[in-house]
Amino acid sequence: MNNNQNKERINLLLVDDQQLFSENLKLMLETLSEDIRVIGIADNGKEAVSMAETQQPDIILMDVSMPVMDGVEATKIIHEKYPEIKIVILTTFPDDSYVKDALHYGAYGYILKNMRSEDLISSIRAISRGAALFSPAILEKLVHKEDIKPGRSHESIEYKEILNRLGNREKEILKLVAKGYSNNEIADSLFISEPTVRNYISSIYAKVGTKDRLQVMSFGQKAET
Repeated sequence: MNNNQNKERINLLLVDDQQLFSENLKLMLETLSEDIRVIGIADNGKEAVSMAETQQPDIILMDVSMPVMDGVEATKIIHEKYPEIKIVILTTFPDDSYVKDALHYGAYGYILKNMRSEDLISSIRAISRGAALFSPAILEKLVHKEDIKPGRSHESIEYKEILNRLGNREKEILKLVAKGYSNNEIADSLFISEPTVRNYISSIYAKVGTKDRLQVMSFGQKAET
C-alpha cells in the first residue's frame, strides 16, 4: 500500500509563461502522485500574486523569466504577504542570474526543469515538510560566487569570532548546512528532531547575522578552510 495515501494532500500552484509546459507538468504530477494536487496555473508573476491570495497553495513552483512580472518580484511580494507559502524556483539554466535574488527574497529552493519526474515529486514532498532544496549544479555555482566576492578579506577575523561563538552542536549543523543538507536530512544525520534542528539553525542565523541560508552555507564552507 502506498504510504502517501495517509499523508495530507499538497496543494500546488504552477507559475510559468509556457502553458504547454505547465499543463504537461500538472498532468505528470497528478498522474504519478496521489498526494499532490495542482490547484492553479498562472502565466506570470502578477497572476501568481493574485492566485496566492485566492488559492492559498502550500507550495508554488515559480518560473523566473516571465512577462508582466518576473518570478523574483513575485517571490518577494508573496513571501512578504504569505510567508507560510513555500516557493520553489524552477529554471532551465543553472547559472541563471535570478538565483541569488530569488533566494534572498524567500525562495525555499531552486531546482532545474530537467529534473527527473520522480525526483521532482520527492522534492515537492520534502519541501512540504520544511526542507530547503537546491540543485547541486546551482548550489555549487552560488556558493562559489558568494565565496569570491571582492572586499571580503577584512572579514576573516570576524568569521573566526563568529565561529568561536558557536557551540559544538551548532558547528556540526553548520557543516551539514554548508553541504546543502535539508533540515530533515540534518535531523536524520545527527539523530535529533527536526524542530531541534530549526532551533539550532535560528541560533546560527542570529550569530552569523543573516537569515539568508545561502550566506550561512558560504560561511560554513569558509569556516572549513
